[in-house]
Amino acid sequence: MAHTDRLGLPLLAAGQAQKELTHNEALSLIDMAVALTVESAGIAMPPASPQAGQCWIVASGGTGEWAGRDGAIAGWTVNGWRFLAPANGWRCWAVDRGHMLHFEGQGWIDGQMRADGFHVGSKRVVGARRPAIANPAGGLIQDNEARSTIGALLAAMRGHGLIEP
Repeated sequence: MAHTDRLGLPLLAAGQAQKELTHNEALSLIDMAVALTVESAGIAMPPASPQAGQCWIVASGGTGEWAGRDGAIAGWTVNGWRFLAPANGWRCWAVDRGHMLHFEGQGWIDGQMRADGFHVGSKRVVGARRPAIANPAGGLIQDNEARSTIGALLAAMRGHGLIEP
């Protein structure tokens, strides 16, 4: 059977009997791929009681019906499991992680924007917004240059939304 180049959807053949089966299979796979949301990207065994429409990213070492499907999107339908092989650049929302994942050739990578801040690689480089910091004032010895620099730093941090104004 011929398939589409990008999503691997089954194509209808001329003179094919029961074309509705092929068409419905393609619709099921499209339903999984569009606005992709997965319950988790961290389990290797199919859940015991999936609900129709739920999807997962099969973790490394898939077992049972997920064996040999590591990294694939596994979607539960009324007719059982359906699988999609991701392509470079695919993105999805992971419910259990609360942030986006993206596929880069060999595997799924956590997105940079997460609930606890902005990440580069596995390191958080910007965290949650902190409370306001008062401008420097008073003191016995005034160092205008230091105050000016500290004021500029505070203004920049406020301007970027890292601390409250």
